[in-house]
Amino acid sequence: MTPRGRKCQVVDTNVLVVANQRSTASRACASSCATALVNIKKFGAIVIDDGDRILSEYRGYCSVSGQPGIGDSFIRWIHDNRGRQELVEVVGIIPTEGGLSFVEFPKHEELAKFDHADKKFVAVANAHRNKPHILQASDSKWWGWKNSLMSCGITVEFLCPNEIQKTFERKFGARARP
Repeated sequence: MTPRGRKCQVVDTNVLVVANQRSTASRACASSCATALVNIKKFGAIVIDDGDRILSEYRGYCSVSGQPGIGDSFIRWIHDNRGRQELVEVVGIIPTEGGLSFVEFPKHEELAKFDHADKKFVAVANAHRNKPHILQASDSKWWGWKNSLMSCGITVEFLCPNEIQKTFERKFGARARP
């Protein structure tokens, strides 16, 4: 929770992309992502890193002009509210391994092959005092890491759980790890 009681969230880039309907995800998944982003804007807060790694990734997939999609509108909202800590919280994370990981990324054997590009989301959630949930839409590898992350105190909230589980099982098998 932020100082004003708003629930904090860390948001994977694919949530913005799916909300913009620029992916192969279903309309139902796009609707779930759009609803999550609108709810953060109305009732919650986003947590990003102090090195603009998350925001830079968003910029690579969405328009800061705020048009034409919900994901674009969300990144514009972040830019417009960056100085308002009750809406956009910024936490410090310290890069390691030449920028491929972070001090705040959990040390866990089953996370050894975690995507370097996604470690910033986990590091931000872990660095935040309230361990906010990470919203995830379409990266199926996260399904295989959810229990390991949970054992480290990191919760992943899957906005399209049926789709992501089916994709994971198709790619990796029902019991596999990515």
